[in-house]
Amino acid sequence: MGVVYIGDRSVGKTHLAFELANPQGQYVKVCNLNYDNLKPIFLQPDGTARATSTIDNRTLDVQVQLSTGRSQVSVEWIDPPGEIFRVPWQLEHPSEWNSFLETVRQSEGILLVLPPYREILKPDVNPETYITQEQWSNRFDRWTKFFSYDCPKARHILICLNMADLFSDHLDKEAQTLAFNPYGTQLNWLQRHIYVRDRYFFFVQSHLEEINRIRGVSGLSVRCFITSIYNRTLLELPWIYLASYLGN
Repeated sequence: MGVVYIGDRSVGKTHLAFELANPQGQYVKVCNLNYDNLKPIFLQPDGTARATSTIDNRTLDVQVQLSTGRSQVSVEWIDPPGEIFRVPWQLEHPSEWNSFLETVRQSEGILLVLPPYREILKPDVNPETYITQEQWSNRFDRWTKFFSYDCPKARHILICLNMADLFSDHLDKEAQTLAFNPYGTQLNWLQRHIYVRDRYFFFVQSHLEEINRIRGVSGLSVRCFITSIYNRTLLELPWIYLASYLGN
């Protein structure tokens, strides 16, 4: 079963995937995509990511160095436009929506990328383009229902608060705390989840618990991460997690 990669509009989904293919990685390598060849496809001349207007399907062959050796994950990357979860888009594109749902319903891994909320931003970041924590929480209701009812085979649900460089004054320190080291001691995955959840997702903890309660699936893991294209350690962590449980 595949991994579905989704998120809100203008949250940096494409840029995250593009940077994952950067050959200057630590433990994660994308074997089937060339970083330089992807630049004109994913990025505009000014270096910003191109907006996704249609559902793009790509395969990512992700190789991860774990403590038990190398693990390979073949990811069916379905990069939909952020509008896909809005009813008007679904009504205008019924065949694409139904095809997307069919894939989601067969997937074991779901990776959701979300933007930061206004209250968490650093003082030098303009807050006007970001929603408030209350609005963020209300919108998360939609994701709670989605995970609870539209992802019946999902065993690993990863929720990534992206653009960590906009809200963390100590990004390198956070990365050091959460870092993965295949040959040494570090936090385990549950400890990482609790650390991130309690610092950045505390106000939707009841939603996370609701996903587990409604699904009632033995072995279901909902895990929280923070990500940034400017910190390779944080960028790689969700993929290392997926390789740990879904890799070959």
